[in-house]
Amino acid sequence: MIIKSAEFITSATKPSQYPPAKLPEIAFAGRSNVGKSSLINTLVNRKHLVKTSSTPGRTQLINFFNINETMVFVDLPGYGYARVPQAVRKKWGPMIEAFLSKRKTLKGVVVILDVRRTPKTEDLDLIRWLDYYDIASILIITKADKLSKNKQLKQQAAILQALAVDKQDAVLFSAKTRLGRDAVWKAILNLLENNSLS
Repeated sequence: MIIKSAEFITSATKPSQYPPAKLPEIAFAGRSNVGKSSLINTLVNRKHLVKTSSTPGRTQLINFFNINETMVFVDLPGYGYARVPQAVRKKWGPMIEAFLSKRKTLKGVVVILDVRRTPKTEDLDLIRWLDYYDIASILIITKADKLSKNKQLKQQAAILQALAVDKQDAVLFSAKTRLGRDAVWKAILNLLENNSLS
């Protein structure tokens, strides 16, 4: 995928703050510190389009990015980090649910999992929730470079088993080595093609 432009549009916490629903949208969701920002930056060949942080729970808004004037990437707040204040965590669920369930231009969600962690309840809940609302999803297993090849394959198998999906249904990715970048783009473009705006 050739990236001609990638620009931040706006941040939002509620539907009235969303940008006009004109382009197809792909949302990115995952636990705090799962590598979501790094994934988006790698996909669009920008180092700092999406702010990355070593502090989990830093993204607390829904952030919209215009990609090539043809699609919008939506960076959703990470979930499941205990040190974020309880009051803030309580807002995240309804905020994300409102976006995912009501946004007409949303064409799918990239669900991001860390290769070093087996899926937790929040991950499984998100995937079940997307299935319930018939929202297409793409599974990405990030931070592949953090493990040796053997451990990587072992962890990948454990994650796939926990999610009850086949190997071809998840992409192994590394922002550091760019492993899986083309495969992620292929999955996104296929999803947009099969779920085009009416």
